[in-house]
Amino acid sequence: MKTKMKNVHIDVKKFLKELVKINRHKLKNGSSSMLYTVLLVAVVVVINLIVAEIPEEYTLLDVSSQKLYTISDETRDFLDGLDQDVTIYYIVQNGNEDSVVERMLNRYDEASDHISVETKDPVLYPNFTSQYTEDQVSDNSLIVVCGDRSKVISYNDLYEVEYDYYTGSSNTTDFDGEGQIDSAISYVTNEDLPIIYTLEGHGEVQMGSQMTENLERANYQVESLNLLSADSVPDDTGCLLIASPQSDLSEDEADKIIDYLEGGGKALIFADYTTQELPNFDRVLENYGITPGGGIVMENDGNHYISQLPYYLLPNIESTDFTSDLISDNRYVLMVAAQPLDIMDSYRDTLEITPVLTTSEDAYVKSDVENMTTFEQEDGDRSGQFNLGLAVTETVDEANDLQTQLVCFGSYTLMDDQTNSQVTGGNQELVLAAVGWMCENDTPVISVATKSLMMEYLTVPEYDAGYWSLITIGVIPVAFLLIGAVIWFKRRKQ
Repeated sequence: MKTKMKNVHIDVKKFLKELVKINRHKLKNGSSSMLYTVLLVAVVVVINLIVAEIPEEYTLLDVSSQKLYTISDETRDFLDGLDQDVTIYYIVQNGNEDSVVERMLNRYDEASDHISVETKDPVLYPNFTSQYTEDQVSDNSLIVVCGDRSKVISYNDLYEVEYDYYTGSSNTTDFDGEGQIDSAISYVTNEDLPIIYTLEGHGEVQMGSQMTENLERANYQVESLNLLSADSVPDDTGCLLIASPQSDLSEDEADKIIDYLEGGGKALIFADYTTQELPNFDRVLENYGITPGGGIVMENDGNHYISQLPYYLLPNIESTDFTSDLISDNRYVLMVAAQPLDIMDSYRDTLEITPVLTTSEDAYVKSDVENMTTFEQEDGDRSGQFNLGLAVTETVDEANDLQTQLVCFGSYTLMDDQTNSQVTGGNQELVLAAVGWMCENDTPVISVATKSLMMEYLTVPEYDAGYWSLITIGVIPVAFLLIGAVIWFKRRKQ
């Protein structure tokens, strides 16, 4: 009986020793696992901290077709030239952020050390916007500030909406965030913005609303000018716009315009065909080597007109200092009922006259428009290649780099909203480029195209659809079955 008890006692001792060994081993392994876990967590935290410092443009890929979250090279160049600090206040209540606007602002914040973005929740800061505007500021609006200058960008201005007046519905078509922000930055960092004075009092054509908006977005101030009451063209004129007068200028008005131009002025002039005699208006153009050709240009070349109407012209865009982007982007310009612009045989040698828009060599001119009975070319119609747009430069003070610049077009339809829409904005892009070329020495002006939000469908031709259906439904499944059969057969043999 004693012997048995002794043996049981010995077994218990061994059991306890083994249990201690096992616990020590587990504790050792557990400590190692805990250490590895802590190290792993520390590595992940460090990696996250590093990634958080990397600009968002490298960590978030913009896969949208229109690059909604990416700023253009034009904007980057513009921001690189900033030498003043600009703050963009993002007015939005927490939880109501527009993801497109938010990401666009992040891009600006990362693109320049002179740009900073701050979010202001109107619930937390109810009186913040009152120091910049008396109007109510909606969620996702922006306030751009530099020193004492500021500009409010309403959320509604960031998107373009198309209204259907027949159904009463609306559709958001474009995102204009980049263009609006660039415009606001340019506005607050420049005190002297170009002013476009539009001559009035002679039945001039009214500027389209879309063209007006585009000029204002590009930070041009548009104001009217009556030279009958003004002593001269104002000194702060960035560009003088003369929009196809239907009645003639007075001799005094023409003299004031010529004096302005000969002093290094800039002018954008439209010279539509009219049956009225305009000797004083013509005198302004003739002073710069241009004479209206009379009549309306028609085209014989089918590649240079549309809608089976030979006076709906698609002119050639010639290479100039301001047309390179339109040419590289294969843009079209549409002019309706354009008058030819002739270069005079004799003009002073200080003038440099460059064609901007030209017809094909198969064009012709209907001179007697009032009695015209056919669009077809007839005997006596002038034919050949004609200028529809001309640019003129003349250096008037080389020491001070003072230069006269004038651009003349043979039809004001370049400024018409409806005509512009037929070439998806090509007309107004040309006009803005011309104005920008003339005003570039005064104030840097940037204009960025809107980004379309319209859905783009993938169109697959019937042949391609059948081909890829055969591949995905027939060839790929059969290939997998054959591979599986070969593998099964090899394993069976083993």
